[in-house]
Amino acid sequence: MTELLQVRGLEVEYTTRSGTTPAVRGVDFDVERGAVVAIVGESGSGKSTISQALIRQVAEGGRITGGSVVFDGRDLLQLPEKSLRSLRGARIGFVPQDPSSSLNPLIKVGEQIAESLRLHTGLSRKDAAKRAVEILAEVGISEPAARADQYPHELSGGMRQRVLIGIAWACEPALVIADEPTSALDVTVQRHVLDRMELLAAQHDTAVLLVTHDLAVAADRASRMLVMNQGRIVEQGTAADVLGDPQHEYTRRLVAAAPGLSSGRMHPRPVEVHGEDTRRALTLGFAERRDADRVPNILEVEDLVKTYSLRGGLGDKSTLVAVDHVSFSVPRGTTYSLVGESGSGKTTTARIAARLVQADSGVVRFDGQDIGELRGESLRQLRRRVQVVYQNPFGSLDPTMTVEAIVSEPLTAFRIGSRAERRETARALLDAVRLDPEFASRKPAQLSGGQRQRVAIARALALGPELLVLDEPVSALDVSVQEQILQLLVDLQREFALSYLFISHDLGVIRQISDSVAVMQHGRVVESGSAETVMSTPQDAYTRELLAAIPGAHSGP
Repeated sequence: MTELLQVRGLEVEYTTRSGTTPAVRGVDFDVERGAVVAIVGESGSGKSTISQALIRQVAEGGRITGGSVVFDGRDLLQLPEKSLRSLRGARIGFVPQDPSSSLNPLIKVGEQIAESLRLHTGLSRKDAAKRAVEILAEVGISEPAARADQYPHELSGGMRQRVLIGIAWACEPALVIADEPTSALDVTVQRHVLDRMELLAAQHDTAVLLVTHDLAVAADRASRMLVMNQGRIVEQGTAADVLGDPQHEYTRRLVAAAPGLSSGRMHPRPVEVHGEDTRRALTLGFAERRDADRVPNILEVEDLVKTYSLRGGLGDKSTLVAVDHVSFSVPRGTTYSLVGESGSGKTTTARIAARLVQADSGVVRFDGQDIGELRGESLRQLRRRVQVVYQNPFGSLDPTMTVEAIVSEPLTAFRIGSRAERRETARALLDAVRLDPEFASRKPAQLSGGQRQRVAIARALALGPELLVLDEPVSALDVSVQEQILQLLVDLQREFALSYLFISHDLGVIRQISDSVAVMQHGRVVESGSAETVMSTPQDAYTRELLAAIPGAHSGP
């Protein structure tokens, strides 16, 4: 192989009101034809900035201040913009990280793929439309002809990400730059998409620069790996060498935190609380818990059914069975996990369990009480005892409120404590989720994704709940932050006798936190049991498929 891309001395900085910050500091690396090279590191390490700088599309406030990016003999940093535009899409494909802001909401997804084909390959409108449908099928989208006729908002986040991957690969480019291309995808779809990427690299001599925070994905797919920290490459080499014998302390920390590379059931540690006054403040919401005898199972779900009516493009109606006769029980003080791909029904089941969605039929009992018929004050009190932590901390926190106000808002709503007590409790909760109380005055925009998720957990704990419903709470986080949040949940569970209903598509995460597991597919539970039994000796073919797709266990496409 020969070098397709040579990066030398690349430097990028961002200018804000508070000054100038270097984001990439003198980076050097090569990408050979047909090779898969991974750039790994945490948020803020500079890896995504590199991917943007290579095609001169740095985010607002960013500026390339030095270096060269030589692609196929030409320095992209010196090319006229018109020449560079002719390379983007045709010779260099790019998969951006955020599908929600990267697709035109006013244009059908099939047309967005076809437009790239017409522009760069000269295909007729008819042939481009036909090829667009084929590409949607190739990246794992079911009913591709129907999906091609839909707008982005009509697709799930994972489907939108696959559309972007299809656009990037449409013209069979020499280089694909993929910025977190599979972070929103289920493990089986992730494997399918990454298999497709490897096949392209082999068949068309396509090089891939894979930007990811998932070391297990990098271990499976990359021939070479660059590890970034604070804008610099701190270690590079073959994936086997870097992950098998890491030399830099930062790399060793990432490897230790990656759930697909090394994982086992996490064990609780004491929650550090500084002072007896802080502990009293921390337990303000928990102090009013019921002390009556409790039933062994905090949550019992029996024969749940939930359907939705769908309307097709020609007005045809159909019925989607989202939850199909699902039953399970959550023993008090344990973690029960629902695992499955998008569309398996796990989130709908969890929302029914929390009384956020009404089932068509079936029974949900919380602490022995049927919650289906609760109304008024009884339902309000259930909200206090069952709290939900959502997947996206960016959308679940009010951007206009301070962290202190966000955390203490539930206490205010239920008139628990005085204003001073609520203020003290908010700061104690921040301490419990290992956030410095000085964050209390900040707003969500001033926090990282991991910090926002800690705030969301602190808010959920404020009322002293007995059950937390956790819907993909770590899927958007870096591996080291993910590990910290999972360990935090394990620690808090022991400290406050919490029960968890945990939702995830990631069996690597499930393995670390669960006591019991139910595997869902097409709305049904296909297998359930203790986490150890399900993970070590799966009985259902679908469970085996999910386990085989966990990154870090890959043996080739």
